[in-house]
Amino acid sequence: MRHDAAWRTKRTLAPGWRVAVRRMIGPMARPPGPEASTAGGSSASGRGRHGRGRPSATSGLGLPPSTRACLFDLDGVLTQTARLHAAAWELTFDGYLRRRAEERGEDYVPFDARRDYDEHVDGRPRADGVRAFLASRGIILPEGSPEDPPELETVWGIGNRKNVVVAAMLREHGVEAYGGSVRYVETARRRGLGCAVVSASANCRAVLAAAGIDGLFDTVVDGELAAREHLAGKPEPDTYLAAAHLLGVAPSEGAVFEDALAGVAAGRAGHFGWVVGVDRVGQATELRAHGADVVVEDLADLLDDR
Repeated sequence: MRHDAAWRTKRTLAPGWRVAVRRMIGPMARPPGPEASTAGGSSASGRGRHGRGRPSATSGLGLPPSTRACLFDLDGVLTQTARLHAAAWELTFDGYLRRRAEERGEDYVPFDARRDYDEHVDGRPRADGVRAFLASRGIILPEGSPEDPPELETVWGIGNRKNVVVAAMLREHGVEAYGGSVRYVETARRRGLGCAVVSASANCRAVLAAAGIDGLFDTVVDGELAAREHLAGKPEPDTYLAAAHLLGVAPSEGAVFEDALAGVAAGRAGHFGWVVGVDRVGQATELRAHGADVVVEDLADLLDDR
């Protein structure tokens, strides 16, 4: 179903917002280790830790009663685009690695769309992902600039090449949202919780619109806003902290929903009240190790419709 656009909160961050947020989280540091659960047990909804208590806006959502806002990653949490991004990175890096190996007379070792993507690329801004993956291979390239053409072999050039590839894939295959995620967001909105999307992608709004869910969210912190406001990418918590600020909630009142290891780590580093790991690819153990309080295979697993 198509939703009308919402974007009700302001789109820019006031000067000094970081100071205000840091003051909020200063005395609220969370314990160093997550109290994690896996889907399928009675604790998957979080009720085991928080007790039933009196009904609240979060009843049946698997969230602490103190939660006032939900902050969602895009790819792999809301939309079925994580595998598409992994495939685009694979095509981009393999083309570069193959040329490099041929020119240097070295063995060609391809990009691993599961391991390399999860460890070095997933959830990070494009340039950060390029740097991290190339560093894992002992490769250092010139930084270049955001305006570099996609054929240039610089950090930014390779990142821009990937963007060309993923744009072509999106045109060819389209975008589909996860039905369970849409149900969850709609339920959270009906309960009066603020909802935000936090993504490293500069294409975030276009993907939300293509999936027909752009009207479900109060604000979006994407790659464009991050670049404009000089926000560090995940696993740093800056983008999530910015989204909480735009929604007018303290980090301790926010729940983060992430499928990327870097994103889960960002939620933990930001001292958010609850971090939900979404395991689409069989990495529940890694999500818990990076800071997830609970791990589910689909957001619908958190809903208690009874």
